[in-house]
Amino acid sequence: MADKLSLSLPLRVPSPPPSNSKPLFHESPSPNTPPPSSTLAPILHDLLLPPQNPALRHRRRRPPPTSSRKPRLGRSHDPNRGRPWSIDPRASLRSHRALHSLLHSPFHPPPDLDDLLRPLSPSPSPDSLLDPFLTDLLAIIEGLEFHRRSDTALAVFDWARRTLGDARLFSSGVGAGRPILPVVISILGRQDRLADAAALLQCLQDHGSSADVYTYTSLITAYARKKRYREALAVFRRLEVDGCKPTVITYNVVLNVYSNLFMPWNKVAALVDAMKSNGISPDRYTYNTLISCCRRGSLYEEATEIFREMKAMGFAPDNVTYNTLLDVYGKSRRHAEALGVLQDMEAAGFSPSIVTYNSLISSYAKDGILDEAMDLKEQMEVKGIQPDVFTYTTLISGFEKAGKDEFAVRIFEEMESKGCKPNLCTFNALIKMHGNRGRFTEMMRIFEEIRSCGFKPDIVTWNSLLAVFGQNGMDSEVSGVFKEMKKAGFVPERDTYNTLISAYSRCGSFDQAMEVYKRMLAASIGPDLSTYNAVLAALARGGLWQPAEKILAEMKDGRCKPNELTYCSLLHAYANGKELDRLHALSEDIYSRTIVPHNMLLKTLVLVNSKSDLLPETERAFMELRKRGCSPDITTLNAMVSVYGRRQMVAKVDEILKFMRASGFTPSLTTFNSLINMYSRLGDFERCEKILNEIKLKGGRPDLYSYNTVIYAYGRQGRMKDASRIFSGLQASGLRPDIVTYNTFVASYVTNSMFVEAIDVVCYMIKNGCRPNENTYNSIVDGYCKQGRKDEAIAFISNLRQLDHGIPKDEQERLSERLAKSTL
Repeated sequence: MADKLSLSLPLRVPSPPPSNSKPLFHESPSPNTPPPSSTLAPILHDLLLPPQNPALRHRRRRPPPTSSRKPRLGRSHDPNRGRPWSIDPRASLRSHRALHSLLHSPFHPPPDLDDLLRPLSPSPSPDSLLDPFLTDLLAIIEGLEFHRRSDTALAVFDWARRTLGDARLFSSGVGAGRPILPVVISILGRQDRLADAAALLQCLQDHGSSADVYTYTSLITAYARKKRYREALAVFRRLEVDGCKPTVITYNVVLNVYSNLFMPWNKVAALVDAMKSNGISPDRYTYNTLISCCRRGSLYEEATEIFREMKAMGFAPDNVTYNTLLDVYGKSRRHAEALGVLQDMEAAGFSPSIVTYNSLISSYAKDGILDEAMDLKEQMEVKGIQPDVFTYTTLISGFEKAGKDEFAVRIFEEMESKGCKPNLCTFNALIKMHGNRGRFTEMMRIFEEIRSCGFKPDIVTWNSLLAVFGQNGMDSEVSGVFKEMKKAGFVPERDTYNTLISAYSRCGSFDQAMEVYKRMLAASIGPDLSTYNAVLAALARGGLWQPAEKILAEMKDGRCKPNELTYCSLLHAYANGKELDRLHALSEDIYSRTIVPHNMLLKTLVLVNSKSDLLPETERAFMELRKRGCSPDITTLNAMVSVYGRRQMVAKVDEILKFMRASGFTPSLTTFNSLINMYSRLGDFERCEKILNEIKLKGGRPDLYSYNTVIYAYGRQGRMKDASRIFSGLQASGLRPDIVTYNTFVASYVTNSMFVEAIDVVCYMIKNGCRPNENTYNSIVDGYCKQGRKDEAIAFISNLRQLDHGIPKDEQERLSERLAKSTL
């Protein structure tokens, strides 16, 4: 649903905006003022309008190239589309001949360009008028651009600079009241020569001439078209500093940039206030873009208010309006309202398009309501609207998120069978699917396939890799991907910073996550709802509920409107901080609808109560979710397997697994780990190892928890050779044993009275860079005491410094006190 910026030629300079423009908000239109008959082309319609000079009104834009691709959301109707273009009637006969010769030359630009243009050269006298020459120059450049001879058009402009010299050309009014520079900047922007476009503006000012609003707006738009939004905003600030008054189109460009940068709503509102104070009236595109700015942050109430105001100001909603509003409701998980917009849209005479259905399917798929998403796909097919690559990719992502990999693969196969080629978004979805399942080899194969299919990894690709490695606790890989991303020329934006905050916090590197947050602020990128939620999630993982509550209060004070993810993080913060009373109170607010009980919140209640080992509360949340008709996702089902598994309720676990198989869910690593944990508690070490091998057979990668739990299962039964065999497999897999691994061995050896072996493990772990902790030494001291071997415990503590040179003195004192208490 990303807006596309449209800048076509020829560009036109309209009259200055009227001083009596109506204000933006809370004023009714005059009853004698009819609503506009059509919406002007987006972003630069002031520049694209026929000028006020009657002599220039006959010029028309060229028709767009034929394409089967439908226009993207946000592209307004162009009243001149399809009409013939003609050269400026004021242009001289010489310019007609020159244009004809240039167009019919087999070379672009032709080698004899200087000879062809020489008849147009103005008098070298500095006192001679340049108006006729500039008229001819504009006519030729526009004509060449219309006929897709951009290189020749730029060569003609370079010839003009050589012929006149920059000092004379730029002091002639070419940058003020003449559309030549906006046209040339636009061409340079489309050719991705943004540095040359910016240098042109600088050259104009270096020669003492002022750039007009249209020149500035062309450069802002050129940056925005190439998604270089920060630079676009820098040019806008420069425009303001130079005292140049923006037009409605300038504001529309910047609003579009704000929308793409997901600027906080208070900044969007401040820009609209500035527009209002400058006496600039909004047009339909302004309102549509404002609604688009509400897509992120669940700002459906603000979008609804803008929609009402738009109609009150005399602007009839068009298909762009309806599609954008529907998208806002969908992203806010307001499915009933989104369907209501669809009905209103059809009642107003607008047929739903592929864009409409893709928005609806996306809203259901992202919320895990996949049956309805598939029903919508069937509806659109019945209406003769064929699913496109966005439809299929959205469904692939939805099934992947729900843990239904087989369904995701089926959708991909259907997509290929119907001749719909995957795009970069599809590859990104597949990267996420394989990465989330720990299939890193397959994930990187997809990453390499991107290039072989003619695509380049985009910011979403890199962010997906960061998220996957962060989710799997692979902090060095997170840092490596970030370096590669910057090496590839990507400047981190807010989404990347948000992903990094989340990734490092998942790796347990909270300080590093907060350092990323500081770097983001230093880069003049303010936090948005996703940033707040990423920081809240980081706090939640550490159980830091008090600072989490402070951030929520800050958000409620007007910084950012909390959404369901905000409250999900707060639930996790309470659960991880063992604040069960607060967890219960917030849960009751959700059940009583004081906080809107989104499906995501109910799923989170299953998760947090499961990890808090609160079985009745977990079952209550699960039943509430089922009562609402919402299909649980793989994460919710894993939480049920975990809570039942910890109680060794095998029948209940089998019941959940049977449901998963019948519903097409693909067991994840978390599923397998919960099963290993259950059977280790039951003493069934063989079943534990069988599940470990099953993970590998299905292309997954067991993690440290998988190996540690199987080692524990063998160790508690005294089967230390088998435990050592699993340890060797752990190392062969590329994983590094952690403190839990070593402590499991120490405790197992002590339980089996194998103290020499336990101490050997301590020596081995120190040698391999893993520091023993309190539990390591407690196991050995307590083991001696339980077997009545107090003297050996005393000797162990006394000689501990020889074993562990880095042990603090107070640690030996602590162990001595522990020994004394245990023998009382």
